[in-house]
Amino acid sequence: MPVIVTDFTWTQTEDAVRVHVPLKGARACKVDIISTDRYLKVHFPPFLFEAFLYRPVDENRSSAKIGNGVAVFTLMKTSRETWEQLMMSCKRKTNSENIKTCKKKTEQKRTPPRTSGNIQVTFTPRVFPTALRESRVQEEEEWLKNQAEARRSRSSGAEDLQELSENEKNPEWLKDKGDCYFRSGDYQSAVNAYSLALRLNQNLLSVWSNRAASHLKLRNLHQAVQDSSQALDLSTPAVPSNAASRARAHVHRGAAFCELELYVEGLQDYEAALKIFPDSPGLQSDAQKIRDVIEGRETTSASW
Repeated sequence: MPVIVTDFTWTQTEDAVRVHVPLKGARACKVDIISTDRYLKVHFPPFLFEAFLYRPVDENRSSAKIGNGVAVFTLMKTSRETWEQLMMSCKRKTNSENIKTCKKKTEQKRTPPRTSGNIQVTFTPRVFPTALRESRVQEEEEWLKNQAEARRSRSSGAEDLQELSENEKNPEWLKDKGDCYFRSGDYQSAVNAYSLALRLNQNLLSVWSNRAASHLKLRNLHQAVQDSSQALDLSTPAVPSNAASRARAHVHRGAAFCELELYVEGLQDYEAALKIFPDSPGLQSDAQKIRDVIEGRETTSASW
């Protein structure tokens, strides 16, 4: 049985929907993508993502790309509207035939396999997709170290909780500790403190947002996107009391998208933050920088 991918994210405008599916380390050549007007599929064994879309999209103007460990679908809507959800709600009996027809259509559109052949090529083993001559080895090694530290911080067993002091079993105390680490520039220790707080209580909006900021400093960019998205999920319904938290989460996610060179998605988050605080000069300036990059008026060396 395939493992269903549930940690995808999606955003929308009135004209388009963008879906981000994390590939969990899978190589691009091992990823099978199918996209039609009503159906999406990303298969990278043993993982599977499927979506029967809430509304049909314009297949000819839509696109899919793989980069930085994520499959990104840009789906152009057939009419200007806001979707209530990404996927349609199917009742088995009434919609089973539609689903079968949709799957059959996608299978028919699949390109027949090419004749196989063998080419012997030897490359220097590397984690990153770029050629060694194009890479900055010191920065890449630091990035890999940060990723390993982040994984270790999430892998502690539940039995470790029994050894904690009373203070360390208090999520609010751990949050304050993480904030102190963050202010002092010790971002990995901040991640560790926030992660332990979330193990004790997963509903702390500010902790998700602060951990996203720490991951952003460490350039754990995909984790920053996921933590910011979780903070936004906890910020519903949108009310004045959580306006500042929502704005921060949008800015953190937007900055991570821009560092991943997903500038359109980054701009959407900055514009969402501007809707909350329209008079913020900093947000206005950053949003304009991103527009300039998208339109080719500025290089990508800007800092977000």
